[in-house]
Amino acid sequence: MNIDHLVSSLGYWAVFLLVAAESLGVPLPGETALIVAGAYAGQTHHLNPWIIFAVASAAAIGGDIVGFWIGDKGGYRLAKRYGSKVRLDERKLKGGRYVFDRHGAKVVFFGRFVSILRTYAAFLAGASKMRWRRFLPANAAAGGVVWAAIYTFASYEAGTTLRHLSGKIDLALGVAAVVVIAMVLIAVRPSTNRLADKAELAYPGPLE
Repeated sequence: MNIDHLVSSLGYWAVFLLVAAESLGVPLPGETALIVAGAYAGQTHHLNPWIIFAVASAAAIGGDIVGFWIGDKGGYRLAKRYGSKVRLDERKLKGGRYVFDRHGAKVVFFGRFVSILRTYAAFLAGASKMRWRRFLPANAAAGGVVWAAIYTFASYEAGTTLRHLSGKIDLALGVAAVVVIAMVLIAVRPSTNRLADKAELAYPGPLE
């Protein structure tokens, strides 16, 4: 996928569609499109960075809301049906819901800045039955303001240099995310059973 060509041809629509799709749960380079658009605006002035910021914010919020809704309506059933293929059982699903009930806002907010979590955090929040009134502020604050503002205006100022490096930056963030997640999994593995026990006490019986 040639992001440069899409941005130069479709302009704001390219940013909106790719960011919204990525936020919805489709693994597309939404963040890269935002970086390229900001740099393109800084280099050519054919796009307005404030409009890019507004479009990216709306796309991120809207995509996350739809992803959350899909997870809320059907995420648990999908996990129950196919979870065994990735060693995801009822006990682990309860652990996930327990985490989102207590730390969901943090996961949603900081997940916006991590390549893998950015794509699936909203869906997982919905599937874990995170409360809507907690999800929406975290989603709007991160997706609608902080994330979009940082990447739009930083890339706009960096211009051509950041534009040429955008693919490498996204790859580096992806690798870093995998490393961080692996480290976290290793660190929390000893406490997984304790977490599952707490979740079982909090949610006795089947989740649905």
